[in-house]
Amino acid sequence: MLLDDTKATIRADYGRLKEGLPGFRGRPAQLKMIAEVAKALAEPAGAAVIEAPTGTGKSMAYLIAGLEVARATKKKLLIATATVALQEQLVQRDIPQFLKLCGVEAKVALAKGRQRYLCVRNLRMAATETAQGGLDFDAELALWAKPPQPRDTQAVGKLTEAFSSGEWNGDMDSSPEAVSDLVRGMLTTSAGGCTGRKCGAFSVCPFFLARRAVGEAEIVVANQDLVLADLTMPRDEDTFGGVILPKPEETLYIFDEAHHVPAKAIDRGAADVHLSVAMRRLGRMQNQIHAAYSLTDKESIGNLTLEAGEEKIAELSASLEDIEREIRMNWMPSPGEAEPMYRASLGRLPENWVVHATALRMVTGDVHKWVRSVRRAVVEMEAGGPTQEAISRELGVALERLDRQVRTWYAWSSEDRENAPPLARWVTLTADQQIVCHASAVSAGGLLRNVLWDNAAAVVMTSATLSVGGQFRGFADAVGLPDGAITLSLPSPFDLANQATLEVPAFKAMPDDREGHAREVAAWLGANLNWDAGNLVLFTSRAKLDRVLQVLPIEYVRKVRAQGSLSKAQLITEHREDIEAGKGSTLFGLASFGEGLDLPGKLCETVVVTQLPFAVPTDPVGATYAEWLESRGRNPFIEVSVPDATRLLIQYCGRLIRTETDTGRIVLLDRRVVTKRYGEQMLRALPPFARAIERAA
Repeated sequence: MLLDDTKATIRADYGRLKEGLPGFRGRPAQLKMIAEVAKALAEPAGAAVIEAPTGTGKSMAYLIAGLEVARATKKKLLIATATVALQEQLVQRDIPQFLKLCGVEAKVALAKGRQRYLCVRNLRMAATETAQGGLDFDAELALWAKPPQPRDTQAVGKLTEAFSSGEWNGDMDSSPEAVSDLVRGMLTTSAGGCTGRKCGAFSVCPFFLARRAVGEAEIVVANQDLVLADLTMPRDEDTFGGVILPKPEETLYIFDEAHHVPAKAIDRGAADVHLSVAMRRLGRMQNQIHAAYSLTDKESIGNLTLEAGEEKIAELSASLEDIEREIRMNWMPSPGEAEPMYRASLGRLPENWVVHATALRMVTGDVHKWVRSVRRAVVEMEAGGPTQEAISRELGVALERLDRQVRTWYAWSSEDRENAPPLARWVTLTADQQIVCHASAVSAGGLLRNVLWDNAAAVVMTSATLSVGGQFRGFADAVGLPDGAITLSLPSPFDLANQATLEVPAFKAMPDDREGHAREVAAWLGANLNWDAGNLVLFTSRAKLDRVLQVLPIEYVRKVRAQGSLSKAQLITEHREDIEAGKGSTLFGLASFGEGLDLPGKLCETVVVTQLPFAVPTDPVGATYAEWLESRGRNPFIEVSVPDATRLLIQYCGRLIRTETDTGRIVLLDRRVVTKRYGEQMLRALPPFARAIERAA
């Protein structure tokens, strides 16, 4: 429960914020959010979902409530965001501003994954190999997979110099030298490739230095992927989380941009095996194990001689060949199919595939256990030199790949829980006709209940779009929200009815008429868009975006900045410069431009949504979940597709009105919102803009 002292401190902090923040406007919605965040975080295992529209002042609300409750309960405050932009905004602007205005001191840390930091060991190895002009040990263990280009060796040299001199702290996001994807992959490492305290560079490792800062911080800002990764890492036999980030039971979590959490959690649990690549890598792994036995000079490791271990690898290779043969015998892709896929109906694979997957689960598990013992024997050696470092790295990466196989075969061979959605299980064929086996949960609810809600000290999820017309059922199911959790939809602080208009022109073509609709969209844009102003036009597919550009008159194409032509940041910068110079500029973008883009005032006076953002129907995860709902007499389109598209549409509408003085219009070029029964439901759920819906001709 909230103590009176904590309440008084929160009120005092709000008062200081009110007095010190230039242009501060008191908003009832922000006060309500502060109260509900504080209430939820102070409750043991507290849980709240708060929908707070643009302009509410979400970050200041959860900072004021969160820090004081964290201090009162002796917990850490962890803020998880979905985008790098919001992380940077919090760490560089919002949190320092909050601490300064409230006269509070607190240690703040930005937590990122290993692969966002330089691996000093790999940098030294890359520099050594480059300087020697060759390899001083087996090529199987070398960092450079192919002869480096001069620009790559120069980049390695410059980064070595910058790090050694202390001019650079090893954060790859602030690298003083641009590096290719090849070099970035070499100079970073995954958890499997890291030897931790056994590494000779441990004392200067940028990742572990950053991790120590996280351990000392009161406020930790991280991305949702890292938080979910940490929550699913086993700490000991029965406990998860707290491996990279603070322990869940000692942490108050704020998930901002929480509408991304369900999809990210599902992705976290997905696994796949590219069969031919997996077989090819077994040979490379076998060579590394040979080197490990030779280096450690051991007859037996993990209760297996080298010969016995090699028999296990041969058995695994044969089992992979067997399941590939079985799949090819049972599945014949349709001729001309663009992206061939076999999806198991209700997740039920052919019985023979399950038998092979069960055998693979056993043998892959045995090989994984043995390779883990081999790697541990190498890591624990004294003074093994660069060969020891290289073998440790390679076997660590091999273990990660084997773990992915174990999880795939476990998913393929296990039975689904009764009365719960099945796992999605499917097979795809690559462009070169190679088979990939996939598995994924179709709902994040079960996973999040186990690793988050049941373990965390308290959790608040917030975003501008979590409900559909104030109803949270869909989101609650998607995240496994506990019974009794707070759900709250706050009103917009803006006068939306007077600031903006929602227009639905009388289009003849429907979006399923791809060519006709693209031409009508181009014609409408040419005739009705103010090309001397700032505009944002959103598409659901790259194909339609490209087609509209092809048929749009050239004088308008010159004023378009299309996603993919330059980096997102560069497009926004050029757009801003042209608007400020009075030239006019129009952004063409896909879904990522419909979320998190801040274009206030003249930067965006019209948002055009070319069609309703329904999910791609071929997605095997969504298709399996929809099939399960249908099997239980439910309507997946009404229960899932319409609410999901509505939430996205609300996000897109949120690009227009960013401040109290913004004005403009949302234009929806999809008549289904008028002609279909579900369209009325979607229109009701949209913000209360003035409406201008044209009658059909």
